[in-house]
Amino acid sequence: MKKSNIRAIPIFFAFLCMGFGDVAGPLTSQIQNEFQLSNFLAGFITFAGFISFGLLSIPIGLYQDKKGKKHILILGLIVAFLGLILPIIGQFSSFLLLLISILLLGIGATTLQVAGNPIMRDVSPSGKYSRNLSYGQFIKAIGSLSGAVIPMIAANYFGLDWKILFPVYSVIILITVIYIWMTKIEEKQNSEKEVATFSSCFNLLKNKYIALMVFGIFLYVGSEVTMSARLPSYLVDQYNIDVEKFALGGTSLFFVALMLGRFLGGVILNKMQPKRFLIITSMISLAGILGLFIPAGQFMAFMFIFIIGLGFANIFPLIFSITIDAYPNRSNEISGLMVTAIIGGAIVPLLFGVIADLADNILLGFIVPIICILYIIYLSFQTKNL
Repeated sequence: MKKSNIRAIPIFFAFLCMGFGDVAGPLTSQIQNEFQLSNFLAGFITFAGFISFGLLSIPIGLYQDKKGKKHILILGLIVAFLGLILPIIGQFSSFLLLLISILLLGIGATTLQVAGNPIMRDVSPSGKYSRNLSYGQFIKAIGSLSGAVIPMIAANYFGLDWKILFPVYSVIILITVIYIWMTKIEEKQNSEKEVATFSSCFNLLKNKYIALMVFGIFLYVGSEVTMSARLPSYLVDQYNIDVEKFALGGTSLFFVALMLGRFLGGVILNKMQPKRFLIITSMISLAGILGLFIPAGQFMAFMFIFIIGLGFANIFPLIFSITIDAYPNRSNEISGLMVTAIIGGAIVPLLFGVIADLADNILLGFIVPIICILYIIYLSFQTKNL
């Protein structure tokens, strides 16, 4: 194996760890059940996991320009590791302790997101950056999926619960830190690049089209996190499915559909224009969510969850790429805004919790992602790449 290929392996591990940050979604129903939380309080789990994307993405990017990508990557892994061992030391004794833990894990994931994509270029052979980045995103999806799959396997076969994630993730992250630390990475510098700043990023929001698209990312990510967090609770509430042994299967199926949908999306986009595909995939998402309101039995409930995952799979990259294609000379600033908009994963689930608690019906909480997807359908008709 070529030396350049070997250097990419630890970065793939970093992408796997990046996916661990999405565990805030699958853990919501588990922690809510453990501490008997209201739907609103449970929303603070995803809030803690995703708030750092809105607050820290751009500052971390600016700091990275000074310290280097490898430094930032290791820093993110260390912060995530500290977040994971904190509840182990504290014996999972309080909800506040877990919120702090998930907040640190979210900060680590934000840092990895900022550093991971550009450093992959530094370790990839010539002409293989796009390929390796696609592989990296696929591996990240595996890390996301593990947050639902590992607790379900632990409960069904080993008599353990969701807490097993923390030591498992800690070991993997520690190995990754050591691996990256020992790997020599020559970071490529581009003297002609235009560095994104706070002012250059936020000044773009004066452009109505860009502002609409960034808000679309905000609502989409919020809807995705809501689904990963609340689908187990939906299955428990509507079909009395055991939350630890089987209900997480809803989140697992959702993430599997996301992975499959992203693969299929790459094939479809070879023949279909992005605007048209965004319209179709948004419509599929809406149909899947509306299906949750149909009392058609457990099998159909899981089918609708799968449909939601397929529909959701390509919304983020479509909005992102369509906006970049419309304004290619402002790609740095748009990228910074789009990553910052991931803060929607912190806000939208809280709104879900408010509606579900006020109505005393978790099913009615799904009105929130329905409104989000309706906006994205509207947005899909406003896109400029016809």
